[in-house]
Amino acid sequence: MTEASHPDKAARAYAQETARLGIWVFLATEVLLFGGLFTAYTVFRIRYPELFHAEHLKLSRPLGGLNTVILITSSLTMAMAVDAARQGRRGRLQLFLLCTILLAGGFLGVKFVEWSGEFHHGNLPSSNLFFSLYFTLTGLHGLHVLAGMAVLTAFLVMTRQGRFTRTYHTPVEIGGLYWHFVDLVWIYLFPLIYLVG
Repeated sequence: MTEASHPDKAARAYAQETARLGIWVFLATEVLLFGGLFTAYTVFRIRYPELFHAEHLKLSRPLGGLNTVILITSSLTMAMAVDAARQGRRGRLQLFLLCTILLAGGFLGVKFVEWSGEFHHGNLPSSNLFFSLYFTLTGLHGLHVLAGMAVLTAFLVMTRQGRFTRTYHTPVEIGGLYWHFVDLVWIYLFPLIYLVG
């Protein structure tokens, strides 16, 4: 039988393709947002090299490095979750979603410790241009991590309810694309802010 004789199947395939297109459009707008902020940071760093060099030395490279390892690991667990969803392996999907959520929580915990240290030492968003951009970039990224955790938690609940199967797992794939984007942003942020002096 042709696909036209299966309207439900055709409608589902159309919805899945629309959802995939939607996430790519959304990620394109996110690239523009973060790209603009990265550009602003670079322009001001070139304009005020001494200030940016002196201030970036105050950041904790070990904590930034630890968060990099955490997010790279979370990308791996998210990829494994997507693979489990494609195979219809519900138990593995739950496990890897939970691991990704826990790693995201660990990232935010480390960032909280780091921010607390900055506030304790008087390095506030109002201190100077460097810390204004630092808190804007890392804060916005942290909000994206928090949003990702909320989405992945919803997926975990849906998985336990048996909502995903081998033939229907598009939300998990889309969530995976978003999560990899969040990780990629940090991979740009870490060397830009912590390492490049």
